[in-house]
Amino acid sequence: MFMAKIKDYVLPSGTTIRIGRDAEGNDKLVREAKPNETLIHTVAPGSPFVNVGENPSKNDLNEAAVFCAKCSQDWRDNHRATDVNIFKKKDMNKSPKMKVGTWSVKKQEKIKVKKAEILKVEERLNEAD
Repeated sequence: MFMAKIKDYVLPSGTTIRIGRDAEGNDKLVREAKPNETLIHTVAPGSPFVNVGENPSKNDLNEAAVFCAKCSQDWRDNHRATDVNIFKKKDMNKSPKMKVGTWSVKKQEKIKVKKAEILKVEERLNEAD
């Protein structure tokens, strides 16, 4: 049996977000989310789901989107701007045939996270180490 990995991360504003660290963690994170909580995931597969909570500020939403993009395979492989989807838990569904870590979303907003924003977060994280 796998242990679902979820990590908490504190944004510069002091807001705590939750991050799925693997496919099982992503599933657990989404299942535990409340219907009106905001979740983030890259458009391309291979990133953590991020739970920003209910009614996040625009700044916290952007910071969480940048963090999600920074942790994605798309960023790791290409080091370029990364598209991120933002949606509510109530707009998500998982059929029994879907593999672990995969969800369908019926309504989302897409934003582009710029390369410079991701590099800025990487620099801040490196300074914290």
